[in-house]
Amino acid sequence: MSNTLIFDPKYKSKMKRLILITLSVSFLFGVSVHKATAQGQASVNANAVAEVIQALTATETSELNFGRFSPETAGGEVRLTPLGVKSSSGTVALSGGTHNPASFYITGQYDATVTITLPSGPAILTNSVSSKTMEVTNWESFPAAGLGVGVLVEGELTVNVGATLKVGNINDNPVGIYSGTYAITFSYN
Repeated sequence: MSNTLIFDPKYKSKMKRLILITLSVSFLFGVSVHKATAQGQASVNANAVAEVIQALTATETSELNFGRFSPETAGGEVRLTPLGVKSSSGTVALSGGTHNPASFYITGQYDATVTITLPSGPAILTNSVSSKTMEVTNWESFPAAGLGVGVLVEGELTVNVGATLKVGNINDNPVGIYSGTYAITFSYN
């Protein structure tokens, strides 16, 4: 008799309804649980941290000095590298005397990185007697200029700067001392 009930079409229909009702109740129950979870809240006490570091300082320890030379008939250029190598082009004749790249002593936070920004344009050197001028261009440094290129090893860094001096002939740039200023920027990243 139990076998007959299983094959009974009315029994199958009742079973289908029972399964559908069970699934519907499960689905509704699951949705209501999900909604209750989505509407819940959680609070967390979070931390915020800040660190003040040592100020960055820069001191010029040696000025950019192209040394002695003669422009002769046509002039040309005098190049001084950040490592102190001096060379000339055109009719410029190099002479003895002191020459050296600029040198800057940078101090700040231990092992911080520093950005070196060289002048974007020329600096003008002026003869104190004749008011004649020369241009300083093609700035270069060691370490090379750029974003985060210098590291303050134990809070210190030395940066050397060289450039190229454009020299006219002896009439354009007569005998005398030429001087001027320029700006270099050192900053934390």
